[in-house]
Amino acid sequence: MMEVRLTAVQVDLQSNNPVILLQEKEGVRSLPIFIGAPEATAIAFALQGVEVPRPMTHDLMKDLLEALGARLVRVVVTEVRDDTYFAEIHLDVGGRHVEISSRPSDAVALAARTGSPIYVEEGLMETAGIVIETEEEPDESGEASEELVSQFREFLDDVRPEDFSH
Repeated sequence: MMEVRLTAVQVDLQSNNPVILLQEKEGVRSLPIFIGAPEATAIAFALQGVEVPRPMTHDLMKDLLEALGARLVRVVVTEVRDDTYFAEIHLDVGGRHVEISSRPSDAVALAARTGSPIYVEEGLMETAGIVIETEEEPDESGEASEELVSQFREFLDDVRPEDFSH
């Protein structure tokens, strides 16, 4: 598996569906995953540090993990089957390793709140990853450059969820 970083949360203009972009930390491929609007909002809020008066679902999940003494070790996007992506949440619960099946959007939203690493299985990146050409390197914080975000938006103008069917 390879570590990735969340580089964008956007809305596809053609389908009006939110999509996240997970880019290899040590490479040029990216994995776009269409997600639901509530999860896109949760991820965007976490990335922007937006404080809400009452905990959202993913805030509650984070608070539950902390209250139970569990630590989110990593999330892994594992596969796509029948146009549906799958992920796992890996926890350390008192020294015991626990894996929980998850939707990638929920796993990424939780990782964004806890600062935990995100991984994608190599085979999945090989089959579903895309290359977005850019001449700029990410800045020291790992944030996507404006050029990368612009190219991703152009990609979204032409892509449809059906394009990721296998």
